[in-house]
Amino acid sequence: MTVDMTQFYQVFFEESSELLAEMETLLLKVDLAAPDTEELNAIFRVAHSIKGGASTFGFTDMTEVTHVLESLLDRVRKGELALTSEMVDVFLKARDVVTGQLAGHRGDGKADPVAAQTVCDSLKYLAGGITAPLPMKKGPGSIDSSILAPFSGAAVAVPAASEVCYQIQFVMPEAANADALEKLRTNLAALGKVESVGAPVSGVAGGNHVWRLVSAAPDTDIWEAMAFAVDPAGLKIEQEAADPGYGFFDAFHAAIVPADPVASPVTSTAAAPEPKRRATDAPDAAPPNRGRRESDKATAADATSIRVGVEKVDQLINLAGELVITQAMLTQTASQLDPVQHEKLLNGLAQLDRNTRDLQESVMSIRMMPISFVFSRFPRVVRDLAAKLNKEVELKTVGETTELDKGLIEKIADPLNHLVRNSIDHGIEMPEKRRAAGKPEKGTITLRAFHQGGNIVIEVADDGAGLSRERILAKALSQGMNVPDSIADQEVWQLIFAAGFSTAEVVTDVSGRGVGMDVVKRNIQALGGSVEIDSTFGAGTRMSIRLPLTLAILDGLSVKVGDQLFIIPLNHIIESLQPAASDVKSVRNQGTVVHVRGEYLPVLKSHEIFNIPPVAADTGMGIMVILESDGVKKALFVDELVGQHQVVIKSLESNYRRIRGVSGATIMGDGKVAMIIDAGMLVRGMKPELRAAA
Repeated sequence: MTVDMTQFYQVFFEESSELLAEMETLLLKVDLAAPDTEELNAIFRVAHSIKGGASTFGFTDMTEVTHVLESLLDRVRKGELALTSEMVDVFLKARDVVTGQLAGHRGDGKADPVAAQTVCDSLKYLAGGITAPLPMKKGPGSIDSSILAPFSGAAVAVPAASEVCYQIQFVMPEAANADALEKLRTNLAALGKVESVGAPVSGVAGGNHVWRLVSAAPDTDIWEAMAFAVDPAGLKIEQEAADPGYGFFDAFHAAIVPADPVASPVTSTAAAPEPKRRATDAPDAAPPNRGRRESDKATAADATSIRVGVEKVDQLINLAGELVITQAMLTQTASQLDPVQHEKLLNGLAQLDRNTRDLQESVMSIRMMPISFVFSRFPRVVRDLAAKLNKEVELKTVGETTELDKGLIEKIADPLNHLVRNSIDHGIEMPEKRRAAGKPEKGTITLRAFHQGGNIVIEVADDGAGLSRERILAKALSQGMNVPDSIADQEVWQLIFAAGFSTAEVVTDVSGRGVGMDVVKRNIQALGGSVEIDSTFGAGTRMSIRLPLTLAILDGLSVKVGDQLFIIPLNHIIESLQPAASDVKSVRNQGTVVHVRGEYLPVLKSHEIFNIPPVAADTGMGIMVILESDGVKKALFVDELVGQHQVVIKSLESNYRRIRGVSGATIMGDGKVAMIIDAGMLVRGMKPELRAAA
């Protein structure tokens, strides 16, 4: 029976992505002066696990890169080579190459074979232990391909300095034929040079064999290549030091290093490894299960968690939402019954209400993920960009365990990435400038996440130069913006979110074109959030993103406009009031404002926005709901306040069409549909003359 391996692709893709993210995290925090052995082992296990999976599925490009990568990692973790910054750079490059190859197999792009070959050559070069500096070009960890050209392709073997001689004793089944033996030899030949030492006792293939293998591969690979074809109980692998010579690296070294004489190309203070046996003579001995023995923690995690597709979780959340709606309908219907005659029914409905709410919260928690899933990508961003700009930057993270809805996690990553890059480029000064200002040469960027009310707040703070009010105002005036000198600082800072606005003097591939910050603000507002800026010139800047915890459930205030019910998100509501007639003023017959605690707020009449006949035509008879977004306030005039609800959001656009001023819909307890007002859009869409009048 042939097994369709494609059905397991998705699991491999997901696990490999997680392993690659883990590798990057470990590489970025490794201490070059005193690397932790467990961390080095963990990095090696990542490369080894990905190689094993890629080999199983026939992804040869990934297998080749990870094989060379793990060979060098194996020597580093055994102490045969000292870990250097050049190695870390190339390891990160290799991780990027494998990520690209993984995306190619997943159908999300196309792998770059040239980059793969270059990084393999770089790894092989480093595995030689040559002490001369690496010839670099462009990014960190990239060896000039012109230097490696004479040694590229099949001519470059795994460095002889890292090879080991294995003696392999095994027993082939009596029924095995010559083809089976040759196939086994071919599998081993992929790991190195193989030759027969002993002849079989009986038959052409069956019986006892002794082979010798010279390879840089770890012995676990030999087990994997052999164990499926031979009897594991009779498989014995002994390792001894090999003396293959260093002809290749002598030529390699002479080609790239000046005439200065250098000591032996391979320098290692580690003692030669002792010969070791990988199997016992006991008949019931089993081969080591690499995938299960490498990490007890991984095994524990597997036992306490399962991998479930996002679409299944979304379906479960949708059904839980429908259950909440059904329960609300039953509760509303039962409210008309006599509580004395139907006491048991009402008690049961009350219990159902509690259970339904608990179920909804539990299901929603499945979609909640720690913000560390986003924060974990920024150490690499900061490291690479700081090196590119010749700046010294340290990244600090606070509140990585703060949880956020998975849908928001995926959508907040890009805005955060731009804010961090902007802080490094525009905020953090050059080391000499910081030193002259009495600051440490190394700047600090802090990512912080915390809950506040029903929202999550994510801050990107730096201790850089801060924003210059004069410079921003001058740039705004040069671009034709009508900005008064008396404008508040908070409004000045918001100018940097204008499309095409940039104070950069030089356009680079990092920033300066005036695109990005406006996109950041639009994307965050599309998620129902807002961006606030606090800055002190010379001391630093803090940008705060405020988001709802989830996009599936909303706490809102229900209001009536005519005979229709609307929901206003609570996070935009400051207060509601019924103003006196003298507090409502008309502005040049172009609009209406209401006087609230010393300030005049523009009034939006909801019945005009949604074209609904009002019940209270006079603004003095209705209710004013004070809304706020991005520091701007407005008063929304409605007929009546109904109550506070937690509602399940349904997409109106996907089920009907987009409606101005409406962000979605929900089903109320009586089965009727209520529109959810896009309060942020209404506030941001305020007419300029009303803003000026206010």
